[in-house]
Amino acid sequence: MTGQKGESLVYRVQLPKEPEGPFEFLMSQQKFSGLLLVAFFIAIVAITFSLYQIFTGYFTQPRPQAHRSMHLAFALILIFLLHPLRRKSWRDKPNWLSLVDFAIIAAVIGIEVWIVWDLDAFLYKEGSITKLDHIIVMTYIIIILEATRRSVGWPLVLVVAFFIFHARFAPYFPSVFNGPSVPWDWFVEAQMIQSYGIFSIPIAVVAGYVALFIIFAEVLNQTGAGKFFIDIAVALMGWQAGGPAKTAVVASGAFGTISGSVVANVVGTGSVTIPLMKGIGYPRHFAGAVEAVASTGGQIMPPVMGAVAFVMAEFMGVPYIKVAAAAAIPAIMYYFSLFVQVHLEAKKVGLSGLPREQLPRIRPVLISGVHLVIPLIVLVWILVEGATPAKAAFWGLSLIFLLAFLKKETRPTPYAFFRMMEKAGRVVAPVSIACASAGIIIGCIFASGVGLRFSSFVIEISGGSMVAALFVTMIACTILGMGLTTTAVYVTVAALIIPTLIKMGVVKMAAHMFALYYGCLSAITPPVAIGAYAAAGLADANPMKTGFTAWRLGLAGFIVPFMFVYAPEILLEGPPILILSTSCSALIGIFCLASSVEGWLYTRENWIQRLLLFIAACLLIKPGWRTDLAGVVLLTIVIIWQKMQIRSAAVGREVLLKEESGTPGG
Repeated sequence: MTGQKGESLVYRVQLPKEPEGPFEFLMSQQKFSGLLLVAFFIAIVAITFSLYQIFTGYFTQPRPQAHRSMHLAFALILIFLLHPLRRKSWRDKPNWLSLVDFAIIAAVIGIEVWIVWDLDAFLYKEGSITKLDHIIVMTYIIIILEATRRSVGWPLVLVVAFFIFHARFAPYFPSVFNGPSVPWDWFVEAQMIQSYGIFSIPIAVVAGYVALFIIFAEVLNQTGAGKFFIDIAVALMGWQAGGPAKTAVVASGAFGTISGSVVANVVGTGSVTIPLMKGIGYPRHFAGAVEAVASTGGQIMPPVMGAVAFVMAEFMGVPYIKVAAAAAIPAIMYYFSLFVQVHLEAKKVGLSGLPREQLPRIRPVLISGVHLVIPLIVLVWILVEGATPAKAAFWGLSLIFLLAFLKKETRPTPYAFFRMMEKAGRVVAPVSIACASAGIIIGCIFASGVGLRFSSFVIEISGGSMVAALFVTMIACTILGMGLTTTAVYVTVAALIIPTLIKMGVVKMAAHMFALYYGCLSAITPPVAIGAYAAAGLADANPMKTGFTAWRLGLAGFIVPFMFVYAPEILLEGPPILILSTSCSALIGIFCLASSVEGWLYTRENWIQRLLLFIAACLLIKPGWRTDLAGVVLLTIVIIWQKMQIRSAAVGREVLLKEESGTPGG
C-alpha cells in the first residue's frame, strides 16, 4: 500500500502466518516418509469431512442418528491424528505409541459400523441392552473423553467424569446431588439410543449446520475478509484519539462475526492491533486487555456469532435468526462500553491517533473488498426469509466462491480450495468433540434427575428472590466457564439452572441469553481468563494483570445480562417505542458506568463525581422513567461540575500568564 506520491505507508496489515497444515506439508514433500503418510491421512479425512458437511447441507441428510454419528466419527478420527499420544503434534516423528492411536481410530470406525449397519435394530435396542452394548458404549464414552482431553483440555473431562460418576453413585452424594443410582441399562440407553446423550442437541446442531457455518467463516477469512475488516477499522478509527484501540474494538467485532472463537479472534486481529496500541503509548497490559475484551464480544455479535447461539436456538425451539436479532442490541451495548472506555483512557493519558497519511484510504479499501461483505448480507437475508441455517450457510458458501472469482487476488485455485477444506475440517473437529462431551453431561443429568432437584435447590437457597437466583446462575456460569468451552457451559446451565429462572418468571429468551453471556464472559474472568492470557502473550504483558484489566474493561458486559431480566425490551421483547426508549437510556447508563470506571469525563473525576456517575448508571440501566430522569439529572450535574472545573482551571492559567508577563524581564 502506498501514499499519493508513491511513498510507503507505515501502516500495513500483515496477518500472522499460520503454521504449515497437513495438506500444505503433503504438497511440499518430494520423498516418501511415515510423516508424509500421517499428513496424507489427516488431509484426506479433513477434506472429506468438509465436503461431506457441504453435501449434506444442501442435499438430504441421512437419518439423524446416522448423520450425527458419522459427523462425530470424522471429528474423532481427526483429533486422534492431529493430537497423537505423547507427541506435541502430528509433525513429530511417529513412534510405537502411534499404534495406540490407530487402534483407537479403528475402534471408532468399528463403532460407527455397529451403529449404521442396521440402524433400525440399533434404535430399537431400548429395553434389550446386552453386555456387549455396555462394553461398546462405555468404550465410546472413554474414547470421547480422551479426544476431549487432547483437544479441549482436562477441565471439561473432569466435569463430564463427575456427572458420569454421580449418575452411578448418586446415593453417596450429599444434599441436592443425593438421589437414586442410575441402572447401567438406562444409562446406556440415555447416552446412545435416546436423544438425550451423546447424539443430543449439541452434536445435532453442530452436525446439522454449525459445521457449515464454520466452513463458511473459514473460507470467507481465507479469501481476505479478515484483512479487509481490519483495514476498514484502521481507516475509520486509526486517526482518532486512541485510534488503534478503537480499531481493535471495531475490527474484533467484525472479525468475530466470522470467527466465533475468542482465541482465534485475539490472534487474528490482535497481531495487528496490539502492536499499534503499544506504539502510540498504551501500556502492554492495557493493549492486551482491550483486544481480549473486544475478541470476547465476537461470540455475541450477530449475524454469525459462535456455535453456542445455534445450540441455544435449538434448546429454545426458535429460529436462529430470532436469537441473532435478540443479541443485536446487547452486543452493541457491549462494544459501545468498551469503545467509550478506550476513548476516555486515551484522553486521560493524552494519547493521539496515527497520522492520517500513514493510514489506508477508506474508498480504495472498500473497492478492493466490498464483495467480501455481500455473502454475509445474503446469509442474513436468507435466514430472515425463513430458510434453514444449513441452506443459508450453503448458499452463502457458494456465493463466496462465486464472488472470489471476480478478482484475480482472491480467485481460488484447486490447491487453495483443498487447503481451505482441510483447514475447515480441522477447525470443526474440536468444536464437535466439545459438543459430544456436552451431550454426555445432558444424558447424565437427564438419567439421574439431578436437574429437577437442582432447580428446587436454587429456589430454596435464593429464598425465592430473583436477584439471588440470578447471582447463583452468574457464579455457576463464571466458574464453569473458567475451564469449559462456552457451549459446554451453556449446555450445563441450560439443563440445571435455566428452567428454574423460567419457573421464577424470567422471559425465556432472557433466561437463555443470561446464561450465554456469562459463559462468554468467562474468557476474560480471572483466574482462568483464556482470552486475556492469549492477548497477554501477543502483548508480552503480565497475564494476570492483563486478565484483571480485561475484567474491568468488560464490566458493562457483566451488568448488561441483568438488564435482560428486568428490561427484556433490549432483547426485542415488547413494543418498538419501549424497545427504543429502554435501549437509549441503557446506552446512556453504560456511558456513565464507563466514565465512572475510567475516572474521566472532560477532565479527571474526583471520588464524588465517580460515585454520582456510578449511581446514575445504576438508575439509567434500571428501566422506568423516574429512575431514567434521576440518572440524567445526576449526569447533568457531573457535566456542569466538570465544565466549571475546566473553566476555573483555564481562568487560573490565564491569570498566572498575566502575572508572569507583568514581572520584570517577563
